[in-house]
Amino acid sequence: MKLIYSGKTKEFTPEVERKITAKLAKLSKMIEQRGEREAHVTHRVERHLHRVEIVMQVYDHALIGEAADADLATAFQQAADSLGKQIVKMRNRWRDMHRDPKSIRANKESWGSELAPEEETAPENPNPVVNARAGVPRIFRVNYNGRKPMTLDEAVIEMENEADYVVYRDSDRDCLSVLIRRRDGNFDLIES
Repeated sequence: MKLIYSGKTKEFTPEVERKITAKLAKLSKMIEQRGEREAHVTHRVERHLHRVEIVMQVYDHALIGEAADADLATAFQQAADSLGKQIVKMRNRWRDMHRDPKSIRANKESWGSELAPEEETAPENPNPVVNARAGVPRIFRVNYNGRKPMTLDEAVIEMENEADYVVYRDSDRDCLSVLIRRRDGNFDLIES
C-alpha cells in the first residue's frame, strides 16, 4: 500500500511510521482489490491533541477515518479502527447486494426461457404457483374491483363452480370472510 503523509511533526518517529504501515497493510488486505492502493494520512497538532485523518478510496468511495488524542499512536489506532469498521460495513453491504443463494444462481438463467406461457400470463389465478425448478412460489394478485358484498348463501352458490374456496365481503356483518370446502363436502367459514 502506498502511503502519502502530510503534516508530519517531530513526534512522527520511524517506529510510529512502521506501526502505521503495518496497520494499513492489514486494512488493505480487507479490500481485496487488485492494483495499487493508496492512503492519505494527515497529522496535525492542535492544543496538545494529535489529530489524525486517513483518507482511502475503496470501490469508488472515499472512506475517512478521523481521531484525536493526546498520544499520536492512540489517535492513529482510533482512526484506523474507524476506517476498518467502514471497510467491513461496505464489504458486507456489497456482499449482501451481490450474493444469491446457490440454487437461485444456478437456475437464474433458465427461469425466463423455460416458463410455460400460461404461467407467465395468469394474473387471475389466486393460488400461488410453485416453480418446480427453483422452489420459489409465485404470487398472483387477484383483481376484485367492482365486486359487491355478498351473503353466505350467494358465496355457497358461487362455490358450486368447483372452486375450493371463496373470499368475499359479507354484506350482513361488513367484514372479510373466507368460505372453504372441506374434503367431506361440508364448509368452513372464517370471518375477520
